[in-house]
Amino acid sequence: MGGSNTIGLRVAIVGSGFAGIGMAIRLRRMGVASVTVYEAAAEIGGTWRDNAYPGAACDIPSHLYSFSFAPNPSWTRTFASQQEILAYLNRCARDQGVASLIRCNARVAAARFDDARRIWRLDVVAAQHGRHGDTGGIQTDNAQNGPETVEVDVLIAASGPLSRPALPAIAGLDRFGGALFHSARWDHAYPLEGKTVAVIGTGASAVQFIPRIQPRVARLHVFQRTPPWVMPRPDRAIDPRTQHLFRFAPWAQRLVRWAIYWRHEARALAFIVNPKWMKAPMRFAGSYLERRVKDPALRAKLAPNYLLGCKRVLLSSDYYPALVQPNVDVVTSPIREIVEDGIVTEDGRRYRVDAIICGTGFDVADAGAPFPLYGSRGESLDARWRSEGPQAYLGASIAGFPNFFMMIGPNTGLGHNSMVYMIESHIAYIASCLKLLVRRGARTMEVRADVQAAYNERVQKAFEGTVWMSGCRSWYLSARGKNTALWPGFSFAFRRLTRRVRAGDYRFDESPGTVRPSETDIPALP
Repeated sequence: MGGSNTIGLRVAIVGSGFAGIGMAIRLRRMGVASVTVYEAAAEIGGTWRDNAYPGAACDIPSHLYSFSFAPNPSWTRTFASQQEILAYLNRCARDQGVASLIRCNARVAAARFDDARRIWRLDVVAAQHGRHGDTGGIQTDNAQNGPETVEVDVLIAASGPLSRPALPAIAGLDRFGGALFHSARWDHAYPLEGKTVAVIGTGASAVQFIPRIQPRVARLHVFQRTPPWVMPRPDRAIDPRTQHLFRFAPWAQRLVRWAIYWRHEARALAFIVNPKWMKAPMRFAGSYLERRVKDPALRAKLAPNYLLGCKRVLLSSDYYPALVQPNVDVVTSPIREIVEDGIVTEDGRRYRVDAIICGTGFDVADAGAPFPLYGSRGESLDARWRSEGPQAYLGASIAGFPNFFMMIGPNTGLGHNSMVYMIESHIAYIASCLKLLVRRGARTMEVRADVQAAYNERVQKAFEGTVWMSGCRSWYLSARGKNTALWPGFSFAFRRLTRRVRAGDYRFDESPGTVRPSETDIPALP
């Protein structure tokens, strides 16, 4: 980098998953003078580093769950495993020249906007030593004598919505005397063989690890609050001949990617346009359950009573077969409390167990700020979000927080397609914002509060009549019943809205001459 094309901005990115790495690659290609990625863990990878539980894999086909600018012709399966995705991210960081920009073992403890100097000040706490595993990940040791203060012009949060594991709010959780861990913090040192194990939760992670641990344990109690809709997972190995074709004819892989994208995007019609169209896939899923689970009592426990898609639809071809094994029982009575040697349910039954594994998901809909963040006049984003609920403009910009951008912020999740597609939309949008900032010669840009409010009002209105508001309880919804997690439309519509920034949506250095948007400048939702 350098020369006349260098962009003289200092940019900090927090997080090194798909979003952080992808953003760093774009900024490097743009010629941004200073880019640093701060990663609290000892290795890069985000979700795909943390979720290393047995059986962890993606539920979006590999050729779509990857960067469009960095295709991988060597995927070995239709649905890539956690290890393969993590290796891909490490390879992207190295091959795209951003590995040297990443500081691992460096946690952003707080970020404060300096109103007088118009910069961000970060408190970075570095670990004395890192965990060095055998995953081949990029690792660094950044020993420091104390917190380090870093000054940057632009701050980008790329820590992702699935980065904070949620333990269940059950009385007595801290009294349990055995092994207790969350699926995203799997204790690989704990020997499951011959143990009696309880699994709390039957979500996306649980349906993957339950079949893997069932043959290893003596007894498995699966505590289910709400049965998920489960579809068979059409996974298969990708043969060397196909890999060779994709390597030497990249257009073939692009064609496959295109076909996968539109096949998944078509599913959104039933999610968004008319939930009644879910009847056919519900019949298919019900038939699948009936074929796999012959016992009518167990089948009744596993049969959902809500519209398919209201909660996340899960893909698994071995979950039901695992549940019918003689060492497994599915418990539907609510948990009353956890005691020193096990779990007590509302019906008074006591389950003595050696270990409890929580497959209870993440804090999303009611989550606060990704890290302590203080904007103009010292306002806390965490306090605002915990009071009003998470809200942003296009999931990226927040009024009162100049030169701060989020990746995959509020209302950008998907229930039907690849999140990497949404991440690339945000990469393009934030790059467009920074280009505009430089072109105008401004020191800061901040989304207008009225633009943000009008946009979010339209987002919430767009949820009316969708499958996500059909009555079930899901992690998509906040305690107030507001969907702050998902994008309520087609992913290509979000791509269109984020293709380029509208100057009128922002204030530049709070100048009185800033163009003010009219109602038509605020993007309509499809």
